[in-house]
Amino acid sequence: MSLNKTLEHATERLMYASRWLLAPVFAGLSLALLALGIKFFQELYHVLPHILEIGEADLMLSILTLIDLSLVGSLIVMVMFSGYENFVSNMDISEGTEKLEWLGTHDYGAVKIKVASSIVAISSIHLLKTFMNIADTPNDKLAWYVVFHLTFVASAVLMGVLEKLTKH
Repeated sequence: MSLNKTLEHATERLMYASRWLLAPVFAGLSLALLALGIKFFQELYHVLPHILEIGEADLMLSILTLIDLSLVGSLIVMVMFSGYENFVSNMDISEGTEKLEWLGTHDYGAVKIKVASSIVAISSIHLLKTFMNIADTPNDKLAWYVVFHLTFVASAVLMGVLEKLTKH
């Protein structure tokens, strides 16, 4: 084997093995999920004792915050598992263990679309929370929130269209 072929083979093996550098990143997302869970229950802890005292609008804002946190948590799980499966290694889940139905079915394009859709949903919740407190929000700030939200929506739609076009 020539020196060039040996170097090429060694470089390719090194590059392929370097995918394992992502494994701790995806494992680290578990800590982010734990932090989010703590915030979720902290928010619930603040709301429940005052459930009979707070108004409908404040209760809805609190519930929207909980929904927002759960959407971000779901997004973390999806990125963590799909990213690991797509870029590091297949997950070896033994028989008899509960397996997520979608695991192994999301390619990189599908994950991008789901992430973009989740960002739009999270942005929608934030925008709704802002509208519920519209009296406390300056008009220029409100306009920027709407611009950002519409940018997220347009980006998600364009990603979906581009994904569909490139699949054919």
